[in-house]
Amino acid sequence: MRLACPHCGERDSREFSYLGDAKMAAGGEDFASVYLRENPSGAHAELWQHVLGCRAWLEVVRNVSTHEVISVKEAGK
Repeated sequence: MRLACPHCGERDSREFSYLGDAKMAAGGEDFASVYLRENPSGAHAELWQHVLGCRAWLEVVRNVSTHEVISVKEAGK
């Protein structure tokens, strides 16, 4: 899988670290968000960090069934 970093261009996903559900990052953690999460299929917003590049935090929307990357943008923008 390849991700298009807005700063560095298209890179292999091994340069990035998966950080979880993008919606949960804003909501904080409680019992339900840690242990009772859904297992979605289809398009899903995720947080990734470009750890071997510019270190930017990215919001990646991808189809979790096919791994097709739908969009990549800087997180919080």
